[in-house]
Amino acid sequence: MRQLGERLAWDWSLFGKMEKGETLGSPEVVQALDTHYGTPGLLLALWELAAGDHTQFRERYRRYMALEAEAVSLWHFAVGVPPGLLQTPGYAREVLAAGRLKGEELDKQVKARLSRRDLLDGEDAPHFRSILSETVLRTPLRDAVAWREQLAHLAEMSERPSVTLQVLPHSAGPHSLSHTDVMFLRVSDGRTVAYVESASHGELIETAGKVEPLQQMYDAVCDFALSPDESRKYILRVLEEVPCDPST
Repeated sequence: MRQLGERLAWDWSLFGKMEKGETLGSPEVVQALDTHYGTPGLLLALWELAAGDHTQFRERYRRYMALEAEAVSLWHFAVGVPPGLLQTPGYAREVLAAGRLKGEELDKQVKARLSRRDLLDGEDAPHFRSILSETVLRTPLRDAVAWREQLAHLAEMSERPSVTLQVLPHSAGPHSLSHTDVMFLRVSDGRTVAYVESASHGELIETAGKVEPLQQMYDAVCDFALSPDESRKYILRVLEEVPCDPST
């Protein structure tokens, strides 16, 4: 795999993750593999089939996942945890385990959640904006190493041109989305749909008349959030507060 990575000028560890089913990789890397192995279009066709297979997700999420995969832009507000698109393996595992998943089902759902991160890779990635309540950054994992990795990942993702992260500080006071995680998706036909989620319930909203009030709430929250640059600095400050050695 190291030799393959050198030949294709790609991080060789990505191929290991693809081989173990931890990620689908991007269409660009699959096209490069097609060229290298002399299988023009074959691996890319298989990749497209895998990317469109939403049976890996729980049934109640499959309609949403299909829409997310075709979204041209996404906006999100996080009450207590970062969006799945930005979660690291350690974070996803601890959060899903807290939801009483275990064993093979836990492994399956962690893998499914991590596969969604591929959406933000590549030159054609949709623009993604996420407003993180300060609670997200002030609620650490039990595993300090995994928590550092999650914060570092947020800081790294905030530097991508297609990703905008903002922090909503507690000092902003009460607001209309205080208890609501919401994701807006603008899909290819120009419609905007919303997915609203609580700890025990999720609802996909596709009616324009119901989506519009939620968008107005989101815009109001955005007005109180820190700027992207200030938010990046805030995330880095929180990261500095986490001990490098969990035993200290």
